[in-house]
Amino acid sequence: MMKNVFSRFSIGLLFSLIALGCVSQKKDRDLPDWAFGGFVRPEGVNPVISPVSGTSFLDPMSGKEVAWEDNDTFNPGAAVKGDSIIVLYRAEDKSGIAIGHRTSRLGYAATKDGIHFDRKSAPVFYPADDDQKEYEWPGGTEDPRVAVTEDGLYVMFYTQWNRQVPRLGVATSRDLISWEKHGPIFKKAVHADKIFDKSHKSASIVTSVNKGNQVITKVNGKYWMYWGEHGVYGATSDNLVDWEPVVDEKGELQAFISPRKGYFDSSLTECGPPAVMTDKGIVLLYNGKNDPENGDVRFNKGTYSAGQVLFDKNDPTKVLGRLDVPFLRPMEAFEKSGQYVDGTVFIEGLVFFNDKWLLYYGCADSKVGVAIYDPQKPVNADPLP
Repeated sequence: MMKNVFSRFSIGLLFSLIALGCVSQKKDRDLPDWAFGGFVRPEGVNPVISPVSGTSFLDPMSGKEVAWEDNDTFNPGAAVKGDSIIVLYRAEDKSGIAIGHRTSRLGYAATKDGIHFDRKSAPVFYPADDDQKEYEWPGGTEDPRVAVTEDGLYVMFYTQWNRQVPRLGVATSRDLISWEKHGPIFKKAVHADKIFDKSHKSASIVTSVNKGNQVITKVNGKYWMYWGEHGVYGATSDNLVDWEPVVDEKGELQAFISPRKGYFDSSLTECGPPAVMTDKGIVLLYNGKNDPENGDVRFNKGTYSAGQVLFDKNDPTKVLGRLDVPFLRPMEAFEKSGQYVDGTVFIEGLVFFNDKWLLYYGCADSKVGVAIYDPQKPVNADPLP
């Protein structure tokens, strides 16, 4: 008799807890206290940047007028400049028939509210007849991540794509318009033989918020970045231009996290926007690709969603925490319909602006979206499917 009473009591208590939201999917989606988010998509404004066919510029490589942002505009970097946010977005022309087979250039868009943009009619960064053309032509300049030093020097890491080997390049600017290219970041590295002629991309330099400004910061006396797509690796620098990859005691590249079978990041763990040092540690936002055969069955095969990992701020190779499910995933129509048909939220631009974090991301490799995290009004991450 007592057993039956207890069973009825337990079942009743369970239903009461569910009704109160104590046992619910929403509760399960609460983020740990170290993580950023959740991020909210402003209603009725996305995508904030889309392709246009009315702009052209004289391409210095072909000598022809090119509709440089006619096909797709996606994968943006972002930085604060005065009272505005500047988004540098990857734009593709119609010179090819598939991703990676067109030419990419970087467009410039400015906004004072984070949502409504004024765009320049010509790209501000592109392959040219310069000392980087062997690395950048004909594929182009892709997927920028941008950050700024305390004295106002903007540093951009981007993919140099010659349609043979993708490499990380670096460029600097004082105004985000005129750029000095410095070439591949690992060209002068002691361990250049481990990486220079192998595919490497996606760099997230460590930043911190100082007096309300997000700026590049050092870790243990050196500039530090996370990089990579088939694992998260590290590199250090004294001058922001020449970088040395982190290797283990055998001199091999050292991955701090890797893709996980059965998870949303089972195929790729590709570094996102600049990492941020907080009182909890270094927070890296990254892009996870769901493996079609060995991924999380709750998400579409091949889809890109966004994850986070926490590193020790004194030992940036040491993992302290990692999300098991994405905080941002393709949910809106424009995130699931484009040239990447499996759906993509591909994060690259993160800025601290008016006491909020604005995250700019590529939507299905076709458009640019924005999502906002207000630390004073935290909300849950995207719900699970």
